[in-house]
Amino acid sequence: MGEANEPKRTFLAQASEDAMVVDTMGGRVHVSWDEAAQATPHGQIVFFAEFLATAGVFDRWVADCPLHYSSPNASRPRDVLGTLMLGILAGSKRYAHIAGVRGDAVAAKALGLRGMVSEDSVRRTLAAMVPEASEPWMRSALMSSVREALDRPWVLDLDATIKPLYGRQEGAEVGYNPHKPGRPSHVLHTFWVGNLRLVLDAVLSSGKQHAAGHAKAAMGRLLDELGSAAPALVRGDCGYGNEDIIDVCEQRGLRYLLRLRGSANVKRLIERLFRREDWTRATEASQGWQVIEDELRLSGWSKARRVVVLRRRIKHDIALTAKKRGQKDNNEQLVLALPHDEVQDNAQVWEYTVLATNATYELAAIGQLYRGRCDCENGFDELKNQWGWGGFTTQDMHRSQVTARAVALVYNWWSWYVRAANPQARREALTSRPLLLAAVGRAASSGNQTTLYLTPMHAEAGLIKSMIANVHAAIQHVKAAAEQLPKLDRWRTLLAYICQRIVGQIGLPAPPPTLAAPG
Repeated sequence: MGEANEPKRTFLAQASEDAMVVDTMGGRVHVSWDEAAQATPHGQIVFFAEFLATAGVFDRWVADCPLHYSSPNASRPRDVLGTLMLGILAGSKRYAHIAGVRGDAVAAKALGLRGMVSEDSVRRTLAAMVPEASEPWMRSALMSSVREALDRPWVLDLDATIKPLYGRQEGAEVGYNPHKPGRPSHVLHTFWVGNLRLVLDAVLSSGKQHAAGHAKAAMGRLLDELGSAAPALVRGDCGYGNEDIIDVCEQRGLRYLLRLRGSANVKRLIERLFRREDWTRATEASQGWQVIEDELRLSGWSKARRVVVLRRRIKHDIALTAKKRGQKDNNEQLVLALPHDEVQDNAQVWEYTVLATNATYELAAIGQLYRGRCDCENGFDELKNQWGWGGFTTQDMHRSQVTARAVALVYNWWSWYVRAANPQARREALTSRPLLLAAVGRAASSGNQTTLYLTPMHAEAGLIKSMIANVHAAIQHVKAAAEQLPKLDRWRTLLAYICQRIVGQIGLPAPPPTLAAPG
């Protein structure tokens, strides 16, 4: 009776499960489906999973998660966070993209998950978290991913980036948006470890809260959490040279190097200083910049402060355009197009930058020190275009804030992993994922042993094996130290090992010519 009620398969449904013959341009191929086999397109996730397991950071992140379900049928927090992490690693920029990793049983086993969950489960889980509990949890995890490496002088970079929105989200307001004027957006106020491109914190605000003053509270809280690991210099772009940010630095005795806006008082200072003759000499080392210092008290400042002015004669050909009087259209008439030498000698066209600072560095070094801040723009480009800072948007700001910090956390972990594999230089996700994540993996189990057969799809298979060997050497170093000191902080030891190789204090071990498949 039960068999009679079973629905009959249609001819097409039955044919789709049978072996098929496909005539391709390269010849005939026999195709059959094998849904029971365990395979993954991210075969090298097992090495990254060992990296996280050795340090214990993923387990601590899961253990501190402020989510506790009472239903026995609910997904475990570990399964949800593991699915979210793998989705971020795989390049997902929307929750819907997580469906692409849901069937990855090999990655689920490597991360200690019972299985991958759906994108709806991830969204609902984040919504179930209380903001008062989830914010300190994510801030602590993000800080812990970097703080243990800040045992030497470092620079704190302050900057913000715009996240355009295309729906009816909370906080979607029309504010400063240079690339898409008039488009509602969110603002991410971000705190970076200079030149390492590591994120200490990222605070999501509404589109109109793009001014630096909206980052004052988060900046003060961050500096208090750092404690003895405070930066040697706080560096910020245009807009951060105001009383709010400067006051936070001066109260804590920190040196700062902040750019000023071109206000009326700043322009009057430039007009007065341009007539002086004690500018430093423009050299090749300074990239043609001249420097001079003075004091300035802007309106809104409590006192006069030291400012450094940099100027450089423009080295490119100059062409000026202007509209005719009474012209209404957008067509502009070229009124001046002079050769390079004529503009240099007669017009003396300059570009300039005004910085507020209490740092005691030499004037000749100030310009290069400030120009190093531009590296965080590369970090913004990577996180927004290669990771998920441009997506994972929900109607409420709470979940967008949690995922923004989650993306930054996975980004930090992956950055340390890549530097362990390649200490000589930093690789962005565009090149590091094909090298250290993508590989076709097929798992075979026999008894209690699982063997994973990897087939790299990258042309540099030898380079991949060498980089994995460097990671293995770092992991073995931590495990050997932990055997002698059971209470050893493994994450701190691992970061110390990686940092030593970044600065070149310890020679790199020679990788073996071949690497066996992981067991």
